[in-house]
Amino acid sequence: MYSRSALTPPTSQILGFASAAAIHNRSHFLSNASCSFQRPRVVSTRSRNRNFVHANIASMTAFRKYHGLGNDFVLIDNRHDAAPVLTPVEAEKVCNRNTGVGADGVIFLLPPSNPSSDFGMRLYNSDGTEPEMCGNGIRCLARFAADLGLHGKTPGKYVVDTGAGEIVPEMEPGSEEVRVDMGTPILEPQNVPTKLNTTEANGYQDVLKGVAGRDWTFVCVSMGNPHAITFVTKKEYDDMDSRLEAVGPDFENHSVFPQRTNTEFVFERSKTEFDMLVWERGAGRTMACGTGACAVLVAAVLTGRADKDVPVIIHLPGVT
Repeated sequence: MYSRSALTPPTSQILGFASAAAIHNRSHFLSNASCSFQRPRVVSTRSRNRNFVHANIASMTAFRKYHGLGNDFVLIDNRHDAAPVLTPVEAEKVCNRNTGVGADGVIFLLPPSNPSSDFGMRLYNSDGTEPEMCGNGIRCLARFAADLGLHGKTPGKYVVDTGAGEIVPEMEPGSEEVRVDMGTPILEPQNVPTKLNTTEANGYQDVLKGVAGRDWTFVCVSMGNPHAITFVTKKEYDDMDSRLEAVGPDFENHSVFPQRTNTEFVFERSKTEFDMLVWERGAGRTMACGTGACAVLVAAVLTGRADKDVPVIIHLPGVT
C-alpha cells in the first residue's frame, strides 16, 4: 500500500482520545454543537429546522459529533449506501461554524467495498473537498462505530477502507482511546506529490522561494495525504501563529504541490519535543492533525532532529 525509500522511518502511530461532543438541539437552530465532555456523551440529532433546510440537506439526517484532540467532525452512519448522503456543497454548509453545525469535516461510515474490510470511510473537508485520509478522523470513526455497537472481524479492531488504502484503528482496552497505525510514510517526491526536490540525494529537503515574504526549507512526506513540513525558530513560529490565516492558502495552493498540501510549521524544543502549527488542505487552521503529527515525526527523523527509536512529544494547539 505504501512505497518505501532507502531510509525508512519507523511506522507512525497516533494515540489519543477520540472524545465525543454531546449535541442536542431542541430549538430551531443547531446550537451548542461543540461542547465536549471528559466522558463521551452522544445524542443523535435530527434537524427539523427550516432555516437549515435551505442548505438542501435532508431534514431528517441523523448525525453525531466527535473530536480527536480538538480536530472535530460530524459523523453520519451511511451504511445503507456506498454514496455519501450529503453532497460536498451540503457538507461545506454543515461545517460552517456560524450557520451550520460547525466542524473541520463530515465523515461518512460506509459499507465495506471488499470482503477483508469491516466498513468504509469517506470525508469531506470544511471547504467541500475530499482528502485521502485523516488520522484523527479515522479515530473518531472507530469510536463512532463502537458506540453504534459494531464489531470488526478481529476483536478490538476495525479494518477501514479509505482513499489511502486499508487503515486499522484499534480500541485501547479499558479506555476510550483509539490507536491508529498509519503505515510507512511515502517519501518519493512524485508520490507525495511535490515538484520540490526532496529526494534522499538532496537530504529530503528543498527550498520553496518567495512565499509569505521569504524562502522556506521543506521536507515533504505523504501519510496517505500530502504534507510539507518546515522547521522554524520560536520567533518565526509565533509570527506564523499570528498570520496563519493570511498566508496558509499561499502554501496550500502553491504550484509545487499538484494536489495541494497540508503545511506544518514546527518549532524544535528539543530532540524529543516539538510544537506544531498546521494549515490543513481543505480545512485551514485546525486544532490538531494526526497525519500531520506523524509527518512531522518522520521529517524530524530524516533531518536528524529526532532519533528513530526514541519517543517524541508533539504539542498541538488542541492538546499535547
